[in-house]
Amino acid sequence: MNNKEKFNRYAALLTEWSGRMNLVAPSTLSDIQNRHFADSAQLADVLDRDISIIDLGSGAGFPGVVLAILGWHVTCIESIGKKATFLNTLKSELDLPNLNIYHGRVEDYLKQNHPNPQTTVFTSRAFAPLIKILDYVAHTKCRLFLLKGREIESEIAVAQSRYHFDYTLYPSKTGDGHIIIIKNSRQFHMK
Repeated sequence: MNNKEKFNRYAALLTEWSGRMNLVAPSTLSDIQNRHFADSAQLADVLDRDISIIDLGSGAGFPGVVLAILGWHVTCIESIGKKATFLNTLKSELDLPNLNIYHGRVEDYLKQNHPNPQTTVFTSRAFAPLIKILDYVAHTKCRLFLLKGREIESEIAVAQSRYHFDYTLYPSKTGDGHIIIIKNSRQFHMK
């Protein structure tokens, strides 16, 4: 199955499963290619090829499964059982040996696994506010590549009340959101 066939099958599975559970907003099902696939795939333009990805709160697989289809080694973390089952179905149906699914919470995954900041990055889309994401992963020293909405400036301001970090912001190619790349994150030491 080539990538085009994989994305077509992914769209069919997403539509079918969305009838049974809340995977994506129903209004976005008529434009899966742009709203979900192209939006997630824009991270491919800013990610190094030789890194592994840990996708936080993967839900319906965005951006993690899309990036796995495009060739990255991806671990999707999803705490909701039905969504983890959907992700495992995608792994099987789309024949993605480079995709791993972790059914559990981000903090539990990181207690058991210690990602190498030289070779691993975090991604997420519609997962949590920036400060909460940093609460989960800043201690790992890994870079973050996040798809965020139009409120990113206020999320940055809130996160800077607790964390120091360097960031680069790019406008989304598919909507009014942003890609934010974060590195060198560390929590302020309270006196």
